[in-house]
Amino acid sequence: MDYTKFLGIPKGLAICYSGYREGQRPGHVYPTYDEVKEDLLIIEKQWQYIRLYSCDKHSKTVLEVIKNENLPLKVMLGAYIEAEKDNPNCPWGGTYSQNQLSKNKKSNFKKMDVLIGLANQYPEIIFSLSVGNEACVDWTDHLVAVDAVISYVKHVKANTKQPVTFCENYVPWLDKLAPLVEEVDFISIHTYPVWEYKSIHEGMVFTKQNYDAVAKKYPHKLVVITEAGWATTSNGYGIPVENVNAEVQKIYYKALSDWSISESILTFVFEAFDEPWKGSDDPNEPEKHWGLYTVDRQPKLAMQPISYK
Repeated sequence: MDYTKFLGIPKGLAICYSGYREGQRPGHVYPTYDEVKEDLLIIEKQWQYIRLYSCDKHSKTVLEVIKNENLPLKVMLGAYIEAEKDNPNCPWGGTYSQNQLSKNKKSNFKKMDVLIGLANQYPEIIFSLSVGNEACVDWTDHLVAVDAVISYVKHVKANTKQPVTFCENYVPWLDKLAPLVEEVDFISIHTYPVWEYKSIHEGMVFTKQNYDAVAKKYPHKLVVITEAGWATTSNGYGIPVENVNAEVQKIYYKALSDWSISESILTFVFEAFDEPWKGSDDPNEPEKHWGLYTVDRQPKLAMQPISYK
């Protein structure tokens, strides 16, 4: 399905953007206006679309910079929803007090209203909306029932003009999220071969299989890849050390970009910059090293110009 017609945007390259630097993290210290401007001036040289995960202070700054500086970037804006159910399947802890879960439900609904407000405030910049991120997959630490996600989709769709989606790992879309499919305007999947112990030789084949499985199951729906990438460092937990480095990231990024362009699949590469705030205190924690640029905004090997012919 042609994403350009459905989403009303021209063909382009897309990337996930989280601008937190050393000493910064969500809910505590946010990137400044000038730091975000520096990032977006890097991004706009190669990408046309960025994905933001939440409606927090950081995302608001991003939207302000794009508008004030007249940058040629369009945004997929998300609302990050917190746990509404316990999840004993989460390896790093997914259980909460009933009081906390109740607070989260109220907070999640308020986040939908913030999402709606920003969508209506920046209609020329925000081209699509997501009501959550990885909140239904088996291993998540912020589990939300499918029915709740459906209610959020309906609420946002009723109050905005942009297409609405939900960003999730490809697996739940094949079964658990079937009731959600008819409610969202398009499907958004995540695919991470290296997290599933694939080497670079298997990586692109695996990504194509993930995409095809969902696209063939729902041929009447547009499928967008909202996260796909390859880490450059690992401490061996979850990702074998030998499967990641700058060279293999470059190989995967080029193959992913070439395939996405040739098949006209809108694909948000994960991630623009390394994120030191994520994961454990181990500096080799793979969660910290998905960027195509380092946290110091230096390009990794993968960064070579890609353009349409």
